Amino acid sequence: MTSTHLETERDPSLTQLVTGIIGDTEELLKQQLKLVKVEVKNDVQGYFTAAIPMVIGAIGMLIASIVLAFAAAHALVAIWPSLPLWGAYAIVGGLLAVVCGAFIAWAANKFSSVKFLDQTEAGMKENMQWKTKS
Repeated sequence: MTSTHLETERDPSLTQLVTGIIGDTEELLKQQLKLVKVEVKNDVQGYFTAAIPMVIGAIGMLIASIVLAFAAAHALVAIWPSLPLWGAYAIVGGLLAVVCGAFIAWAANKFSSVKFLDQTEAGMKENMQWKTKS
């Protein structure tokens, strides 16, 4: 009689098992949300940290490009005196448009390959696999 009484005390009931599973799932989801918050915060801070010097450099490059474009256009007129100034500006502007367009296409390709929240996505997939196995 004592052995059956001890066995029932050691073996949890079905209700206790389901309650435990639900509690564990809730805790797992809470931890996953905390991970998402931390990862988003870190990603945003990283983007801002990288963006500030990039913007400063881009502004400097814009000013330098304008000055160099004027110089290049005037150099074309000096080399070919019969070339009108507006034609030299059009040639230089067209070349800059092609080069900058290539850089924009390259950057767009790089941005499309950036994974945002990649660790969280992997964790969620792992959690879903664990959940479906249970």
